[in-house]
Amino acid sequence: MKKKLLAMTLASALCAGMLAGCGSSASTGSTGDSGSTASDDAYNVTVIVKHTDGHFNKVIAGARAYGSEHDNVNVEIQSPTSATSYDEQVNMIETALGNPGIDAVVIAPQQSTSTATLVDTATKPVVALDTDFTSDKKACFVGTGNEDAALNGGKAVAEACKALGKDKPTAVIIAGVQGDETHEARLRGYRDAIEAAGGQVLEVQYTDTMPDKAAAAMEAVIQKYPNGVDAVLSIADDMALADAKVIKDSGNTNYADTVLCGFDGNQSAIEAVMDGSLTIDIAQMGYDMGYKAVEAAVTVLEGGSVESFIDSGSKVIDSSNIDEYVSDMKSKGLWE
Repeated sequence: MKKKLLAMTLASALCAGMLAGCGSSASTGSTGDSGSTASDDAYNVTVIVKHTDGHFNKVIAGARAYGSEHDNVNVEIQSPTSATSYDEQVNMIETALGNPGIDAVVIAPQQSTSTATLVDTATKPVVALDTDFTSDKKACFVGTGNEDAALNGGKAVAEACKALGKDKPTAVIIAGVQGDETHEARLRGYRDAIEAAGGQVLEVQYTDTMPDKAAAAMEAVIQKYPNGVDAVLSIADDMALADAKVIKDSGNTNYADTVLCGFDGNQSAIEAVMDGSLTIDIAQMGYDMGYKAVEAAVTVLEGGSVESFIDSGSKVIDSSNIDEYVSDMKSKGLWE
């Protein structure tokens, strides 16, 4: 049953009893925040992402695709200007939760703890997207199983090192925002994979997911370990690409066969795997993530139940399966 059927029935009865007050001037539709005209019984779902980049563009495309395929669902996308525009996202979340015209809110939190506090008094369905947070008001979390995805990517890195004769690889992890649940999960997965292979994580560099900080961290690594390290694993593609550029520009031949791993599956990183700048990339299924998050919100609005964690999937991309991945992205209109 659509959400406003009861309200429409009551309104019809009231109109029959008070015909003079219900003239033909009443509107038959309303304009949502996204600017599209929708019927009165449509669900309005707001999706608030962390920022817009290659990964979240795929998430946004998937969320919009669900709305396009369901004429009773309007999807509005909101994004802060950067991944660290914390106050901006807080304002977006507060406004969406307090807006009676919005039926459900999907949130990819920049800060899990503050988001949990914000939704504490929510009276509408809330779905966590991409990054989880702890709250009794949260219907579910839709995203990549980040620790498992990084673990699988780390295993592939260890195998690539082994193929180069490095059975106990030394590794550096270029991490993101310290304390961020997603980033810490990826860090754990990477570390566990390297250590399980008998290798050693020499150090972890936190860079707030900023490419310039990742570049500076990579410069420091090369200076500290001039004889090279066997692998560099980054928790995001932009950082991995920055690392690759620094290594190339350094001219240090001891890093010529360093195995480089990114995480996201963005086009620029996949192209870098194609040309050999990166060895491995862990692709999040961002399109599926956005689609399934809106789908979960609508399921809850319609009175259904959802799993507490919906894994949108991931795939380790290397030279052996890269053509298949590119074909899939092209079929979804996500490859330029």
